[in-house]
Amino acid sequence: MITITVVTRGRYGQRAIRTIREKTDFEVIDVPLPKYLPDFIEDTAPYTENADLSSDLVIIFALHPDLTPAFAACAAESGAGAIIVSGSDTYELRKIRDRYQIHIHADEICCSLLPCGDPVIDEFTEILGRPRFKISVNGGVISDVCVVRGSPCGATWWAASQLAGTPVADAPARAGLLVQQYPCRAVRGTRGGIHRSAAIHKKAVEDALADAGRFDREEHDHQ
Repeated sequence: MITITVVTRGRYGQRAIRTIREKTDFEVIDVPLPKYLPDFIEDTAPYTENADLSSDLVIIFALHPDLTPAFAACAAESGAGAIIVSGSDTYELRKIRDRYQIHIHADEICCSLLPCGDPVIDEFTEILGRPRFKISVNGGVISDVCVVRGSPCGATWWAASQLAGTPVADAPARAGLLVQQYPCRAVRGTRGGIHRSAAIHKKAVEDALADAGRFDREEHDHQ
């Protein structure tokens, strides 16, 4: 069982903590930052010096160009096994990755993470990361949806809870729409952000329906 530290900022990161606690047995620690921060922070030590960043996995929702790399560097120095950053991959993060030979996954959305061969990330993605569903179909309508792996923000489980009774032909698009209706804090109004999250969930439903159809055909062939 891995330990996780989540660096939160205001409400950012709180849903991830809630989902980790509800859906896993992982131990999670909250390192809170103020919602409002100066645009430029020359001395980052007051924010990082008392933070417990030695967990197996450190997830950073600092959303600040000075604090994000500062927390990543401190986590690497403290012996963290891997780092997930909410935000873009930057030159500073690449330097930290190379210097400490640590896996750093940086993305603006939290539902893109896949197993990658890193033991910490792979254990985390047994439950959390890019969505995977197992879907049962009866008479061309979805009868049951099981989340195999879901987004840390919780959107996957919420979308799954709304899909039962949906015609198979409508389900992928409906899953994408549901994710956009979920109060996710991904960026809106661009081609990325929440729209990319929707596309990822749509594809996951399409894949699950393809598997459901294959299993139905195999069962029919054996009868």
